[in-house]
Amino acid sequence: MTLSKIPATIVTGFLGAGKTTLIRHLLEDPKGRRLALIINEFGDIGIDADILNGCGDLACRAANIIELANGCICCTVADDFLPAIEQLLALDPLPDHIIIETSGLALPKPLVKAFDWPAIRSRLTVDGVIAVVDGRAVADGRFADDPVRLARQRQADPSIAHDNPLEEVFEDQVLCADLIVLNKADLIDLSEQRRIAAEIAALVPRAVKIIPARDGRIDGAILLGLDAAAEDDLAARPSHHDSLIGHDHDDFDSAVFEVGAIADGDAFLRRLAEIAERHDVLRIKGFVEVQGKQMRLLVQGVGKRFQKSFDRPWDAGEPRRGRLVLIGEKGLDMASIAELLASEGG
Repeated sequence: MTLSKIPATIVTGFLGAGKTTLIRHLLEDPKGRRLALIINEFGDIGIDADILNGCGDLACRAANIIELANGCICCTVADDFLPAIEQLLALDPLPDHIIIETSGLALPKPLVKAFDWPAIRSRLTVDGVIAVVDGRAVADGRFADDPVRLARQRQADPSIAHDNPLEEVFEDQVLCADLIVLNKADLIDLSEQRRIAAEIAALVPRAVKIIPARDGRIDGAILLGLDAAAEDDLAARPSHHDSLIGHDHDDFDSAVFEVGAIADGDAFLRRLAEIAERHDVLRIKGFVEVQGKQMRLLVQGVGKRFQKSFDRPWDAGEPRRGRLVLIGEKGLDMASIAELLASEGG
């Protein structure tokens, strides 16, 4: 009897690009596969695994989901990623396919390199690296160089060395990809889609397919079964950080804020949009209680774009406390943000 390697798909993409939504759709129709998930988040509390835990499908039962919060597995492969893999490989039955969702600030290449370690290589292979791109954010110039903003950042903190840390992370993610999903295509017109696809194609030194998507809806038959064996193809996946021993995230700050019950979800989202614009917050996500409602409100924002939905009822005995994770570039004024969150009205 020969044992075939278990394929693993790495889903990467910048903060708020739609990675979790894409995975959720994949779980709804796993094509008969028994899936296991490793969910990695930069913030101190895990939101994504909580969203995915509610899928109610055998493909993603709780034992098959491992959450690694407060850090990036690209930096802690030995401490976090290897034990997580060992835990999944101890499952009975074994998963048919492993999905790894990286943090929005993670570099995928160090993770791909880990699959070349003897302990992993004999059991697993990287079926493919999927880079999810927020088409609207690219069209808005979120990852383009902004010399004025860079000058302000360096004046506040002379230790900042990167020309544009957002651009570097974004480029490292697409440079490592075997498939690029141009998500939120409904928020940009066809000419912008073509322009963005052309710019990405010019950046990536390999022929990589770019697929437009709305709300992360891509057939699992397209996402899984790429058979890329990416661990054997590292040289074709350049990175801004190839010459560095490690990678840190000193260019970014994150914080968790407790939020009391709110009266009006729309007004609350307007307040969050004001905070994001005033402080150039990259990502806001979390759960809050709405007065008089038995359902928990999930709020998510990318830049000034926000959405909300009631995701599930509060569990019996569960503390109904609201918590939000905010992520931005280094130097966020946490005191001012806390004051705005606590202020009344929208």
